[in-house]
Amino acid sequence: MQQAKFAIALAVLMICTSLSGCLGSEEEVVAEESSPFDFDRSISNTTWYHYSGGVDALNETAVLAANITANLTGDNTPFWSSASYYGIGLSTFEPTMGITSDDNLYMTSWGNGAAGSTAIVQCTGLIEMTILSDYSCNDVYDTPTPVPNSNDPYVYVDKWTDRIMKFDMHALTGMTVEWSDNEGASWSPPTFATDPRSVQDHQTLASAPHNDNHFLPALHTTTWVFCINGNAPHPLCSSSFDGGNTWTPEVSGAPIDCQSGGLTAHLEGGPNGNFYRGNAGCNGQGYAIYRSTNGGLTWTEHTLPTDESGTADTWNAEEAQVAVDDDDNVHAMWMGSDNMPYYAYSLDEGNTWSDAMMIAPPTELVGTGFPVVTAGAGGKVAFGYVGDSGGDTWNAYLTVVTDAFGDTPLFTTVQINEPGDPLDTEPECGYNRCGGLGDFLDMSVDQYGRPWFSLSHNLQDIGIFATLTEGPVLRGVMGPLNAMPAGGPATL
Repeated sequence: MQQAKFAIALAVLMICTSLSGCLGSEEEVVAEESSPFDFDRSISNTTWYHYSGGVDALNETAVLAANITANLTGDNTPFWSSASYYGIGLSTFEPTMGITSDDNLYMTSWGNGAAGSTAIVQCTGLIEMTILSDYSCNDVYDTPTPVPNSNDPYVYVDKWTDRIMKFDMHALTGMTVEWSDNEGASWSPPTFATDPRSVQDHQTLASAPHNDNHFLPALHTTTWVFCINGNAPHPLCSSSFDGGNTWTPEVSGAPIDCQSGGLTAHLEGGPNGNFYRGNAGCNGQGYAIYRSTNGGLTWTEHTLPTDESGTADTWNAEEAQVAVDDDDNVHAMWMGSDNMPYYAYSLDEGNTWSDAMMIAPPTELVGTGFPVVTAGAGGKVAFGYVGDSGGDTWNAYLTVVTDAFGDTPLFTTVQINEPGDPLDTEPECGYNRCGGLGDFLDMSVDQYGRPWFSLSHNLQDIGIFATLTEGPVLRGVMGPLNAMPAGGPATL
């Protein structure tokens, strides 16, 4: 009898083990494949990860349709990212900027200095800030005889010597130069950088280390060059080899037969001593980067790949922005005929270029304008621009790429202002002169690899510095930036 009972029990057990749910058997667990975008928190609706052409990196269907196979490791690794802005406490106009190795940020403030001069606003405690109250901004242009306010204020910080150059254009007829070598505590007497044969407009200024190609003897560690829109069919440029005391006569900032028009984008100096600037092509078509290897004395044209992108028919159509990274690679940005931002790079000083990449994020942008670009380590680049998200709602955007030379570089774009806090609502604002934006904006990368973007919050008429509060570093070992507290309207 006992044997019979045992046999029945054994049979029941065998049947149960073959059936789901019997005797509480464990269910098979299918492990989900992890994603490089699995961060420890959700991605903001003002942050986008994308590839060239506005392909959403988080949309597997869109990625497959674009035939993209991306390696999101190494320098192409995504990081959780956010951005914000911080007010300088004063208005601005055409907000050029610079950063010193003492971690001070500088921006111009038109007409708010002593006796109505252009103020040079220094923001301390903002770089690597941990508490919002740690930063402050003050005018450091304090001289017994301040230079009168100018039409186009300009400030530039020499990346190699920390010299702060204040460059004022007066009544479209001439320019004065002052500098400080001690963080604005004192300033040189003004010197003049004026060619009497030319009206002056739309100036830009840059420096680069002196090299043997510059011909003239090195009386200062760096060579300085400015270019302007003058009485010529192309920009005119002048050089200083003694730190800004004296300047050469203005020369053609392009081949002498060039018909590019006089408006030029920001000058940029590279570690090897070359200078670059962006402009329309010499034939009046497309865009080109113009290069000088001899301290601004002569220039050559290097055409950008704009055949597919076209060029924007707006105020910014004259300008192709350029940046040089720490390894002397050249990066160019421009607006296409669709009013979207495009990017290409050169590994040979502008002689040849990569294919153009459209770098706007996968969101509903009507159009963009006011392009500006900067770079840190080799292949690590930041782009700034304003964009209309619909109904003339103008926001500002920061886009970074940390593996620009890879087969499929990942772009991270962050809107620097929160929804409901637009920078302007004026029709066509990003396509024309608009409030404190003026003719141009500016950018730079600090020593910690964080990009900084200078612009204006036009609705509040306050100059602002925008940056990544979190995101990837653009210098040093690949990794995340140290987190910074958000700013926003509370800082205006």
